[in-house]
Amino acid sequence: MTPNTDRNQQLFDRARQLIPGGVNSPVRAFRAVGGTPRFVARAQGPYFWDANGQRYIDYIGSWGPMILGHGHPAVVDAVQRAVTEGFSFGAPTEREVELAQAIIELVPSMDMVRLVSSGTEAAMSAIRLARGATGRNKLIKFEGCYHGHADALLVKAGSGLATFGNPTSAGVPPEVVQHTLVLEYNNLAQLEEAFALHGADLACLMIEPIAGNMNFVRAAVPFMRRCRELCTQHGALLVFDEVMTGFRVALGGAQSVYAKAIPGFKPDLSVLGKVIGGGMPLAAFGGPRAIMEQLAPLGPVYQAGTLSGNPVATACGLATLKEIRKPGFFDGLAGKTATLMNGLKAAAAAQGVPFSADCEGGMFGFFLLPALPHNYSQVMKSDSAQFNLLFHGLLDRGVYIAPALYEAGFVSAAHSEADIAETIAVARDVFKSLSLRV
Repeated sequence: MTPNTDRNQQLFDRARQLIPGGVNSPVRAFRAVGGTPRFVARAQGPYFWDANGQRYIDYIGSWGPMILGHGHPAVVDAVQRAVTEGFSFGAPTEREVELAQAIIELVPSMDMVRLVSSGTEAAMSAIRLARGATGRNKLIKFEGCYHGHADALLVKAGSGLATFGNPTSAGVPPEVVQHTLVLEYNNLAQLEEAFALHGADLACLMIEPIAGNMNFVRAAVPFMRRCRELCTQHGALLVFDEVMTGFRVALGGAQSVYAKAIPGFKPDLSVLGKVIGGGMPLAAFGGPRAIMEQLAPLGPVYQAGTLSGNPVATACGLATLKEIRKPGFFDGLAGKTATLMNGLKAAAAAQGVPFSADCEGGMFGFFLLPALPHNYSQVMKSDSAQFNLLFHGLLDRGVYIAPALYEAGFVSAAHSEADIAETIAVARDVFKSLSLRV
């Protein structure tokens, strides 16, 4: 028998003996699309190389953080200098203060911010704070929005759970989620009804303003306006989950995009992650001073984390934010992303393949559907078999997108015009093969 020389397969076989499913986060497992996960050996700029030495144009970017591309010199330098000073202290550092100040300067809805280590931790803590500040228990979330794997939020969640067709997770007792109301995204009638029935008991409404875990679906402006109005009317807090969109779709996040359409718009609490850590494990949540001062040690809402504000992670995040604040950065990033989406739409149309796409800043999504979906049930009408063929067609030709049709994609400042053109040319070839199968 000829020995298997595929290093990705060798590593995956070994990993499955040691790690559940062979991966440390479910969507990496390729279960939805089939085949063998690519084990990354190194990355630079818009590319990574797998264990076999194969190069890929990377449109995941660590699921969003690598907005500058991999290994940006200024970020690498900042991290290396931080490492020489110490990995972790369990005591305050100046960089924590500097990063908090940088975030607050860029997000006007925040007066204060608390740094944590993951988006899940930030979302979980924001909900606890909302409940503590309002003295209420119930919360609203939307089907297809994913806010991390805290028990109370694993109710018809999107992302990895949707990939495996599980509406909830085992191990979550019914009584833990009894206060979580799950509504259809962009459904005004359900929203009105939920507040009419439960408004006095609602602590918060949590939403991804541009959902990235049912691919890329925007909250319509009238829907978002009504979310704000109803929360204000009933004394509930509007919580924006901007773990993905924060500093990714615009310098001020998705909330700045909605503020242009809705005068005076702002959420009460915001949850951030990914870009603010530059690829390091770092996240945050923040809001007005009166709410944030309900947190310990000032207030009765307890939240803590040994590695929160890690000195190496804050160095990485500060260096990243410094780069993306430069004039013209987001104009250039948005232009690249739009060029990619327009090229993919044209390539699909030329072959008669149903295809729709949308983007904002450096975040994008596409569907094998003739029109953009507006909620999770519409997203589920996508042809998963066709997507799997598309995924592997791109992968075999050196283009790496999310291995699940429920995930958004990301362009970095490091992607060149040549990278975009190569991707469109590859997609054109793949769409041609798809059209032959229809």
